[in-house]
Amino acid sequence: MELLDEKIHLWLDSARFVKAKPGIYILYDKKLDPICIGESDNLKNRFSTYLDTNFEDNACKQKTHTYQRTFTTDQKERKKHLLEKFKTIHGRLPCCNSETD
Repeated sequence: MELLDEKIHLWLDSARFVKAKPGIYILYDKKLDPICIGESDNLKNRFSTYLDTNFEDNACKQKTHTYQRTFTTDQKERKKHLLEKFKTIHGRLPCCNSETD
């Protein structure tokens, strides 16, 4: 289930080349099931941290295979909207998001 209209990218192939702009991202597992909806003021820094650590502190996100991202200046609101929409459709949040996100 794709949540954004943006292209799906392979995680390791292209995540290092994301621009240093604010935006939202969706991490997917191998089955293209969304596992995390996130946002950042700087996607390049966020993705670099994830790549450099290989999600070592987050076993859930270690399932990441592909991702979508979009640049936006209202990333916090956009993330909130996507989480609400996902929960309405599926009755739960993506597995790596918590109720406090």
